Amino acid sequence: MKKIVVLLSAFLLIINSVHSQKKTSKPNFIVIFTDDLGYGDLGTYGNPSILTPNLDKLASEGQKWTNFYVAANVCTPSRAALMTGRLPVRIGMESDTRRVLFPNSSGGLPESETTIAELLKTASYQTAAIGKWHLGHLEPYTALNNGFDYYFGIPYSNDMDRVEKYEFENYFKPDFKDFNVPLIRNKEVIEQPANQETITKRYTEESVAFIKKNKDKPFFLYLAHTMPHIPLFTSKEFVGKSKGGKYGDVIEELDWSVGQIIKTLKEQGLDENTYVIFTSDNGPWKLFKDHGGSSGTLFGAKGTSYEGGTRVPFIIWSPKNLKPKVEVKIGSTLDLLATIGSLAHVSLPKDLKTDGYDLSPVLKGENSNPRNEMFFYHGTKLFAVRVGDYKLYYYKNNPIGYPEKLEKFEKLELFNLAIDPSETNNIIDKKPDIVAHIQDIVSKHQSTLVPVKSNIEAVITK
Repeated sequence: MKKIVVLLSAFLLIINSVHSQKKTSKPNFIVIFTDDLGYGDLGTYGNPSILTPNLDKLASEGQKWTNFYVAANVCTPSRAALMTGRLPVRIGMESDTRRVLFPNSSGGLPESETTIAELLKTASYQTAAIGKWHLGHLEPYTALNNGFDYYFGIPYSNDMDRVEKYEFENYFKPDFKDFNVPLIRNKEVIEQPANQETITKRYTEESVAFIKKNKDKPFFLYLAHTMPHIPLFTSKEFVGKSKGGKYGDVIEELDWSVGQIIKTLKEQGLDENTYVIFTSDNGPWKLFKDHGGSSGTLFGAKGTSYEGGTRVPFIIWSPKNLKPKVEVKIGSTLDLLATIGSLAHVSLPKDLKTDGYDLSPVLKGENSNPRNEMFFYHGTKLFAVRVGDYKLYYYKNNPIGYPEKLEKFEKLELFNLAIDPSETNNIIDKKPDIVAHIQDIVSKHQSTLVPVKSNIEAVITK
């Protein structure tokens, strides 16, 4: 009898184990996307005064990439590229006149595009977008019409819908009531203006609730923080906390938010089979001085395609699946669609042409990297190209991004980013072979582009 009980117990353990593995066989994905956070804003990327212990730990336990790029130097096109794996210039999400979407915009992300959420929905993932969307606030451009089951956040940047005659100096002592930005749950406006003093905290609470609700199902959470885009706001618990001033307070609250997400995953037993990604949509907004962030050793800022405007922090963490390392290979938000699809064992549509690569072999330790180039557009103009360690520039503009006037180089500039990440030593005369090689790659790339109508320029007419 005792032997039967032991065998029965063993059998039940096996059944429970199989059932548990079946429930958790598909990995979960959390993409934490900050707004205007710079390459030098985190402790793990060298900031000497802003404390980011949760992100520092995430980087040490996971993988920290040092040559990771966004596909555009401002919000809307950058987000479109992350969601679709396609260069914004291919899908009408770039413009030379209106660089991002505004409250009076009538366009947005085309319905024909496949998003990460739509891809994962084909494998029965639960999906949520929490935070700033900025890919269109009208039907059919909202998150709910792009693969997400649940939405909680603001439809565009937190400095929009501001009161008339808002002075530049007001940004340094803002009142959230001066920005009539709506806070939306699914399709309902639940607060207007959104109380931005508590917005990071509420995004975090919504994210934690989503994780707990879907702990027994595979899920994709896109947490797109409003901060540290100006105007800067924090919860009262973080006011005056950082040596890095108000901007530091904001970053330290974002770090707290990451800590809450990781804590929840561990409490729910989801940490080993969840991929957590942390990155930013572009470089820091240096126009706002101490209310903007840091590019670290990199040259340039938001609104430029110099390194400081497009190279961003990137941390990916998944204890069961990834070995810790610092990765110096090139990667991009363009690669997330293909990489997440591969990690989830979900095939991309056969007719889908992306500009991204599957980086999962690199994440798992393979030495070769499918990405060796990056094309940097400013609006519809090809501003610069990186191939291997070298970056070739066709244009220049204000290194703090604004005013944005572009000037075309009569004589191009070339930098070796491996030894000169600050882009101080122009070596164009020393490397004619490298220039010719890059120009050939550019020619082939441009032959694949088909002009498309901008989805950013159209405005609502009354």
